[in-house]
Amino acid sequence: MSSVSAAVSRALLTCTSEIFGVMGNGNAHFLDAAVRSGFGFTAVRHESAAVSAADAYYRITGKLAIATTTYGAGFSNAITPLAEAAKARVPLVLLTGGQPSTGARGWDIDQTAINNAVGATTFVIDALSPMATTYAAVAHALRERTAVVISIPYDIVADEAAEESQISLADFQHEPSYQSADNQLVTQAAAALNEAKRPLVIYGRGARLSNAAQAIAALADSLGALSSSTALAPNLLTGRRGDLGITGGFSSAETAALIHEADVVLVLGASLNQFTMRFGDLLNASAHILQVDVAPAPTNPRVDTFVRGDVSAVVRGLLQQLTERAPGNRWVDSVAPRLTRINDHAPGDPIAADGLLDPRAVARILNTMIPADRVVVQDGGHFIGWGPMYWDVPGPHALSMVGTAYQSIGLGLASAVGAGVAAPNSTVVLASGDGGFLMGLADLESVIRTVRSGIIVIYNDAAYGAEIHQYGSIGLHEEPMLIPEVDFAAVARGLGARATKVRALEDLAELDRWVAEGAHGVFLVDCRISADVRAPYMQEILEANRKAAHVRK
Repeated sequence: MSSVSAAVSRALLTCTSEIFGVMGNGNAHFLDAAVRSGFGFTAVRHESAAVSAADAYYRITGKLAIATTTYGAGFSNAITPLAEAAKARVPLVLLTGGQPSTGARGWDIDQTAINNAVGATTFVIDALSPMATTYAAVAHALRERTAVVISIPYDIVADEAAEESQISLADFQHEPSYQSADNQLVTQAAAALNEAKRPLVIYGRGARLSNAAQAIAALADSLGALSSSTALAPNLLTGRRGDLGITGGFSSAETAALIHEADVVLVLGASLNQFTMRFGDLLNASAHILQVDVAPAPTNPRVDTFVRGDVSAVVRGLLQQLTERAPGNRWVDSVAPRLTRINDHAPGDPIAADGLLDPRAVARILNTMIPADRVVVQDGGHFIGWGPMYWDVPGPHALSMVGTAYQSIGLGLASAVGAGVAAPNSTVVLASGDGGFLMGLADLESVIRTVRSGIIVIYNDAAYGAEIHQYGSIGLHEEPMLIPEVDFAAVARGLGARATKVRALEDLAELDRWVAEGAHGVFLVDCRISADVRAPYMQEILEANRKAAHVRK
């Protein structure tokens, strides 16, 4: 007979093959069963990293991964990335220990209440139907594109499980409520697009998850439209003429100007958050905005027509109702000369006025050194735009920013662990700031141990840079925003990585040699950058705040 933990493991193995986690009392029996049954298990050093690694693995591969922790403190350590996965609509399973079925112990907390608070649904295992409950949890995560928690009460982890009839994940899967869009709304959207003089298509991660790239390209070409991605779906329409690159705060000035001229905007699987919208200034006030998304309601008050549905299905429906534009009536043709300027970003100076490195110049030269077969993961912080603006990524799978949905920093190192498992043949490139890197420092060891080829770039401004620019600039005391300068290169070498401290662009030559030698192992570049160079998106935040303050007056 099978134990409860073995039954749960057996069910999960039919759905995925990778687990990230930290072993403890509450999940020891599950991990024993999982490893014995053939799961790939990647150990991390902090429970938060288990969830972030599984999150990044899904974002890169589109395949489910399992995170696992023990109960209590192990579980609560994982709450921030669990909230991130739920808010980012990432299908994710956190398997954790739970309080005994007989009642709470002195150290137990109400884990289900916490899960509910962050938007994750809890599935509690019992000895009668552990496989059925597991399949139900996985089906819910995939169908609703959200995080779920499977909780195994501590007192039954090794108990004998009841025999269950022959069941599989398919028995618990059914079409989500949003699968069939309202035909009348699709017709309204098609009519607006047919009337558009300057149509624009903005697509996001939902479009990628829907495998809609080919249909979106056909729609945009039929309309003669311009197109643009969010930061979560770059290069989904690789090579399409009229594709402007990333929308919002990471756009070039020319891209932002073209987007602002659109009169009808079709938004496909993108949430239109404050960064994508440039804090309200991205789209023309008179533009008609159509949104297609699996969310139950529009994700921005600017949306005029909302169609709930799967992006691929809705786009196919739109294509049947669109009138193809003649060559002389296509916006993409009329702006052809301007399209040559969509990637024009300020190059930066080698050294900023304060004698430290200009992060724009650092990012630009790193793009020429990093192997072309790369997967980029980013932590959160002021530096977050330099990668999307200056680095080439080979496709939408190759840029992952775990933490942005929940506005968190410190999840970058863990994301690199997940990326290393997800893309073992690519070079994993982590961009981080010094503040976020210190938060996740325990899992630098995990990255060095598990990533075959990795480059860690630290934009080290000896501060929480976003706070310096957002709050120091308006007069708040900067002392709490500062961080004593850390020699991250020395720390990395102590854990077995190659590393160098970069104070001039010439210091990057050591990285260049390492790449030429084959880029094996992990190389950390600790770049001492100026805190005086403000990212364009941060400038937009400040301007938006000034406008809001003026309105209040």
